This record gives sequence, structure tokens and C-alpha cells, in this order.
Amino acid sequence: MPEVPDLEAIRAFFNRRIAGQSIDRVDVPIPVVIRVPREEFVRLLTGDSFGEVHRYGKFLLFSLASGRVLVVNPMLTGRFAYAQPNARKFARTCLVLGLDNGQELRYADQRFMGRIYLVTPETLNQVPQFAEMGPDVLDPKLTEEVFKDRLRKHSGQIKGILVNLKFVAGIGNAYSDEILWEARIHPYRKRTQLSDEEQSALYLATRSVLEWASKVVGDLMTDNLDYQEWRDHLRVHRRGGQPCPRCGTTISEITAGQRITSFCRACQPEPSLSLPSSLTRG
Repeated sequence: MPEVPDLEAIRAFFNRRIAGQSIDRVDVPIPVVIRVPREEFVRLLTGDSFGEVHRYGKFLLFSLASGRVLVVNPMLTGRFAYAQPNARKFARTCLVLGLDNGQELRYADQRFMGRIYLVTPETLNQVPQFAEMGPDVLDPKLTEEVFKDRLRKHSGQIKGILVNLKFVAGIGNAYSDEILWEARIHPYRKRTQLSDEEQSALYLATRSVLEWASKVVGDLMTDNLDYQEWRDHLRVHRRGGQPCPRCGTTISEITAGQRITSFCRACQPEPSLSLPSSLTRG
């Protein structure tokens, strides 16, 4: 699943290449991911041109000269390509936009789980999930104070809160593991068990991990969008059985609900159980 660092790199890639480019051709070979009638979608996009590309959470927002916004939520398996028309297409390519520079912007989706919308700024909140999202995780307005205040409004295990788009938008399974490892917090700790210092550490880790990873992935994707999910730089996620890069303890992995959670039991200790005072020895 593309997460913030991947989508930041894609956003930057497209801003370097498609701003000002007009859309000369719109092909929809597989319309299942397009949430607009095909004929209307083709008619409205043909002849329009791209402005700046933005990201909010896990959505990419392609501004258009007409004032409309092409909204893409790639979900688990959506991926983009930017290629010459004669270049081989990914399997299950759903959308091809022919640009006036001779290139094609393509979207493919192996499981057809992603969604593409064409809206106006006024109707953006009608896109499913969009109005429910908290602030973007890299929004400068998401200060430590705001982060902690939002954290107090959620209950349950801390990893589940981090990936909840209503808390903040953009954190997924892989980078939640990285953030919690950086902050030295066990993924199954309850939010109510976190001290103020741990909440501060969590905020700082969220910022530092995502900013660092965005730069790493962005450097890898400078010239080539024919990408995989760049994960070689991750320290713990999907590293089960390998030594923790901080302490050397074997990294643990737990699979629950089709989600893999990776962590270090030494660096991220489980909360100690406190006995009732009636059971403690004096």
C-alpha cells in the first residue's frame, strides 16, 4: 500500500513533469475504479490541463485548469506510470491520459480497490472518507499540542490509533511500525498508558520518520516512476527474525487481521502489570 513517503515522491515527480500539460486523450480501458460515468469522465477531462498536484493523507489531488480536481485514492494496489505510448503497460491498467508532451500518465490497479473521482473544490468532501479525515500527518499546523489533544480523544491500542484516518491522515501499517520503534513504544500499549513524555516522543518520531522516509523515497524516484514500494530503508517493518538495528534483539512479528506488526521486544517493552495494592507485599 502506498503511504505518505511514496505518495509524496509521486506528487513531487508529477509536479516536475505534468504541470501545464494538456490532456489530449483519455482512455478508460477498465472503468471499475472510475467513480464517474465513463462518457462524462472522458468529455470533462479531454482538453483540460494539469496544475499543481497535492497530497492529503493517502489521496493525490491533481488540480486542473478548469477548476476541477482529479482525486486518486490508490488503496492497496493502485500504482502510476509515466511513459511513452509504446511502452509496455502494467497489467490491469485502468486509465491512460495522453499528454501534449507525448507522454502518458497511467493508473493500474491489480485488485481494483482504488478509486478515482472528478470533483470541484466545493464537492471534495463528498469523496468517501475525505470529510472524515483528521489533519494531514505532515501539516505544519499539526503541532505537538494539537497532536496530543487529538490523541486524548481516541482510545485503544496505540498502533490502531496511528493508522486511524480520523486521528491523523496518512499513516499506514508499515510506517506506524517504524514510528513506534523510533519512539520506543510497544504497538499494543493502550493510549491511556502513555505518559506525557511518551506522547511527545511519539509526535517527534512521527515527524522525523516520515520526513526522513519521504526524502529517501523521493531520491529513489527522482527520474523513474516505474516503481515498486520502496521498503529497503525500513528498520523493523517486515524484518521479523532479523536483529534490531538499535539493540540487536531479534525483531518480533505478529499477524492479526491480515496486518503484520513488527517490533522489538527489548526496545519497545510491553507495559508492566501493576498489582492491586491488596496483593502487593509490604
